[in-house]
Amino acid sequence: MIADGAGRAIAFRLTPGQAHELPHAVPLLENLPDLPKWAAADRGYASHAFRQHIWDMGARPAIPPLRHEAHAACPDWIYNNRNRVERLWARLTEWRAVATRYEKTAASFLEVLCLAAALDRLRR
Repeated sequence: MIADGAGRAIAFRLTPGQAHELPHAVPLLENLPDLPKWAAADRGYASHAFRQHIWDMGARPAIPPLRHEAHAACPDWIYNNRNRVERLWARLTEWRAVATRYEKTAASFLEVLCLAAALDRLRR
């Protein structure tokens, strides 16, 4: 999921439960309506190639390094805004159909997720 600075959903990609989300992060960045100044993500996205892609877009990555990696520039005042995505996901999972994933197919689950995100955007 990618969200804007106000914590509103912009785009989603569904992945299998056993797959990592990092390969899907680059196509999600292409869905941004305009170029952000910063791109904040958690440690799971700490990849040199992903950081380089963000730099190539013209934005600055705010992704902390893994514990065994060298220090990377990640200002706390930007990284702390990452919780807006977590709060967005918490609001979306208030929908029972999103939280329990009752839908049998990925397409129908994505439709429910988009409906929940649209209604969340209207409320905010």
